[in-house]
Amino acid sequence: MFKIGNIEIQHYPLILAPMEDVTDVSFRYICKQYGADLVYTEFIASEALIRNIDRTVKKMHIEDYERPVGIQIYGHDPDHMVEAARMAAEMKPDLIDINCGCPVKKIATRGDGAGLLQTPDLMVEIARRVVQAVPEIPVTVKTRLGWDDNSKIIVPLAERLQDTGIQALAIHGRTRMQLYKGEADWTLIGEVKNNPRMHIPIIGNGDVDSPLKAKQMIDRYGIDAIMIGRAAVGCPWIFKTTKEYLETGILPPEPDVHERVRLAKLQLTKSMEWKGDKRGILEMRRHYSQYFKALPDFKTYRMHLVTSMDINEIMGLLDEIDATYGGSF
Repeated sequence: MFKIGNIEIQHYPLILAPMEDVTDVSFRYICKQYGADLVYTEFIASEALIRNIDRTVKKMHIEDYERPVGIQIYGHDPDHMVEAARMAAEMKPDLIDINCGCPVKKIATRGDGAGLLQTPDLMVEIARRVVQAVPEIPVTVKTRLGWDDNSKIIVPLAERLQDTGIQALAIHGRTRMQLYKGEADWTLIGEVKNNPRMHIPIIGNGDVDSPLKAKQMIDRYGIDAIMIGRAAVGCPWIFKTTKEYLETGILPPEPDVHERVRLAKLQLTKSMEWKGDKRGILEMRRHYSQYFKALPDFKTYRMHLVTSMDINEIMGLLDEIDATYGGSF
């Protein structure tokens, strides 16, 4: 059984990775419908949170149907991270996660996210102080193998993080310098998991883009849970198909066009409800290509979907896609 604090999952846990501008309320809703066991907010800047920047504060909003749900924060100032964690705790999430893995240049180069891999002592101090600041809520960490190929420090670092009192560790199988290029290397994730000194759950992340890949990583490395990120964008049913495959050994069919259109409409509607029409439409654009990427001659539809600001036109285009392609896939 998978356990973090009061979170208990009997079957093999499949977790939605936190992603900026992706894992908002609308996308989390869809992924929950398809069986994601644990979801996270977008990552939240501690500096902006403690300044009460409205858009940042709003990212902490969670709904009861999402539970279990974690709020992820990031930053490099321990005092600010403590204050941000306490603010996050007021929202009563099921856990608070510290982002030590975001590789984006504007974040990592100022010492936040994966930038903390260059200052592991500071990373450990932040984890320790956040754990102490919110004793009523489990604290977890998400990080990478190291800063670059010459500093893959995750095995000894994992022990140090565990000693701070965190209750789970998620590891992406790349260094910061790799960004999302090349293949994720799970060998060190497996080494952390099989370290006899480690007793907290180890969550594996990186390149899990199919039920077959998920099972391969579980069987090979024995990790406690799988975290799925980019592969869930436009393909939220990956949680359902993976769960069915793990349980039965039979690979289920993917949704047909009717179902994909229904989901795209639902996500768009939820996005607009939460963010307003303009922003909701704009932020939905990244998902269309993934929802319908295997359709032949989809380019013309895509161009219209990612340029139109008219909700009636967009819904009409989705209806036309449904009528044109029917139950194919």
